[in-house]
This record gives sequence, C-alpha cells and structure tokens, in this order.
Amino acid sequence: MTGRSGVGALMGFFALTYALAWACWIAAAAVSGAAASLLSMLRTPLFYLGTFAPSLVALWLTTRADGSAGRRALIDRIFLPGVRMRWYVFAAIYMVAVKLAVALLHRAATGAWPRFGETPWYLMAAAIAISTPFQAGEEIGWRGYALPRLAARFGLGLASVLLGLIWACWHLPLFFIPGTDTTGQSFPLYLLQVTALSVALGWLYGHTQGSLLPVMLMHSAVNNTKDIVPSAVSGADNALAMSTSFVAWLTVILLWICAGILLARMPAGGGRRAGVATPSPAARPGG
Repeated sequence: MTGRSGVGALMGFFALTYALAWACWIAAAAVSGAAASLLSMLRTPLFYLGTFAPSLVALWLTTRADGSAGRRALIDRIFLPGVRMRWYVFAAIYMVAVKLAVALLHRAATGAWPRFGETPWYLMAAAIAISTPFQAGEEIGWRGYALPRLAARFGLGLASVLLGLIWACWHLPLFFIPGTDTTGQSFPLYLLQVTALSVALGWLYGHTQGSLLPVMLMHSAVNNTKDIVPSAVSGADNALAMSTSFVAWLTVILLWICAGILLARMPAGGGRRAGVATPSPAARPGG
C-alpha cells in the first residue's frame, strides 16, 4: 500500500461515512416533526441507516477494490479463531470497572456516593448480548476497515487516538438533534471520553489479532453499562459547553489514566502485527 493510495482510501471512507450518516440523521430529525404522518415512520430506518454507515461504506469500498473475496475476508474477521476468553472478559467488564472506580473516588472525594443507575445487572447483561451483533454496523468500518490502514501508517497507538477523534466527531449531529440520549450534553467532554475508549478498543484489537467480535462486545458493553454511574447532566442544553458533572470528569480522568497505560503497552507493528492484511493499492474510491 503506497502512502498516497492509503490516504486516498481513508479520506474516501471518512468522507462517505460522514456524508451518509449525517444526511440520514438530519433527514430523520426533519421527518420526526411530521407526527402521525407516513413520513414520521421513516425516522427509525433513517436513524439506523446512518448508524450503520461506517460498515456499509467499508463493505462497498472493499467490494469495489477487492471484489466479493475481499468483502468476505472483511466480514470473516468478526469470527477469527483462537481468541482467548480473557479478552472477551476484558471487553465486557472494562467500563464496569471504570464506573465502579468512579463511584469509589466520588465517595472518597465528597463523602457521599454518586447517583447510581436503576437498570438491574441482568438486564444490562441481556442488552449487551442482544446489541453486540448490531455493533458490526460500526465496527466493520471503524476497526475493520479504517484502523488497520491508519495503523500501517502511524502505528496502532497513534492510529487509535486519531480514529477516536474521528469517531467522536462523527456523532456530533446527535448532540443537536432532539430525542437522542446525547441531546444537549457536553460534546467536548464526550470527545475526550470516546478518544480514550478508542485507545482501549485499539489495544484489545491488537491483542486479538484484529478480531472484530471482541471490540463489538466492548462497544456494546460500554453503551449498556456507562449508566451504572450516570454522567449525563439533567436539563443540559448547550452541547458545546464543558460538562458540569463531577462524575463525568472523574470518568474521563480514569479513562485517560487507563488509556495512558494501554498506550505504553500497545502492540507494535500496526495492522501487520494484528494479523490484518495490508490493504491493496486499489482499495480507494475510484480505484
């Protein structure tokens, strides 16, 4: 993969992913106001089409470049053999451990426990199991297509940070569209949190030879356990402001302490060390 062809593939992937997702989310927000009309029924399909944009774009670009064999190889990385159970355990409990540590730090700093979420653990576990397959809609694109290309150029550590920034910014419209769980919340704090989580996902990816199922599981677990100790600010209405939640800041600080440790232990060699084939020079839009 030449430098030029690699950059072209990545820029095409990111541009198309942003364009498709943002167009779908903005359209979903526009039709949601048409209550009780046929158009309002399109809101959910449009929202999910936008959410699955990273993997849809990755599969399309891969098929254009490498045909059906390349597409199958990308999908087959969901179930790479030989991944040890300890990596699945790490994926499932990482955010749980961070949130419980946040609760303890909050107690030590303020003398009071933070507010805990009300979802029972078994419902969280069920939600993780059910939603893990759906994370393929993002992870085939982010960690399957983009990360090995970034890692081949920058190394897995820096690639994970860069991808985290891009991944976080991709969510930006959801902070302004009414009715999402991030509406009005602090995007700057979210950017810091997601970038730190991307490092953990990259570390997991590197230690599982580029397998996508562990990162899909971790993505699902983060989504479904982050409210063990909720960080969201009730009534927040300025997505560009810094968060006033002490819990949120403790969470970000802990995530970055963990990210620093993981960056120091990140596997070397980028996509090649992770067992990912180097993309072909043709793997780019128009290639």
